[in-house]
Amino acid sequence: MKKQGILNRELAAAFAKLGHTDQITIADCGLPIPDGVRCIDLSYIIGKPSFIEILEAVLDDVEVEYAFIASEMVSANAEIFNKVHHKIPQIAELPHEDFKQLTRSSKVIIRTGEATPYANIILQSGVIF
Repeated sequence: MKKQGILNRELAAAFAKLGHTDQITIADCGLPIPDGVRCIDLSYIIGKPSFIEILEAVLDDVEVEYAFIASEMVSANAEIFNKVHHKIPQIAELPHEDFKQLTRSSKVIIRTGEATPYANIILQSGVIF
């Protein structure tokens, strides 16, 4: 049995399969999930688990070189934006409609219970060497 890192077997397996530049999405409970993209739904009540809780756990487990957010997050959810920007300096902002289209390329979407506006991020896998 694992004693540290991501214990969720679906997430651990998805992360083990990531290669350089592969993308994963961490989503709030309202983001539409594109047909054909695997969704691992961690939500259990509104707000739980939070977007930030899951983002921190993923960043501890996955090498991330770049991220994408909806530009609307900056003004509509400044608290989340500030936390995200502190954790990931390399972030591209794009309109929410374009962000939703980009999620189609994700290897997996992790759905949280987050219920604040635009609390979504696409993480691009880096390399550890």
